[in-house]
Amino acid sequence: MKLTRRESLKRRHQRIRKKVSGTSNCPRLAVFRSNQHIYAQIIDDIKQHTLAAASTLEPGLKEAAASSSSCEASSAVGKLVAERLIAKGIEQVVFDRGGNLYHGRVKALAEAAREAGLKF
Repeated sequence: MKLTRRESLKRRHQRIRKKVSGTSNCPRLAVFRSNQHIYAQIIDDIKQHTLAAASTLEPGLKEAAASSSSCEASSAVGKLVAERLIAKGIEQVVFDRGGNLYHGRVKALAEAAREAGLKF
């Protein structure tokens, strides 16, 4: 029985989440990628609390990139979420790619977050 793409993604995400967990000192940078947008959240799994978030749906980022489904837009989201977290005094995170391959838009977001000052 062959799995659909969505089922494969879900299985990979569950396998990653067994190993990756965020704490107050080192929260989890969770990435969700849809066909049109990309979302990033910084999550403290112990308190079950979102510390910061950013996405291509935000008004400032909508005008910045030509398309919200481009690597350019993903880089802008990575930079913005990193700035918001550094403003709260946290620099170390754990990266959760959400079952997606570390390639394309997910990779662009991660590299932009690293350039903005996050360590992972």
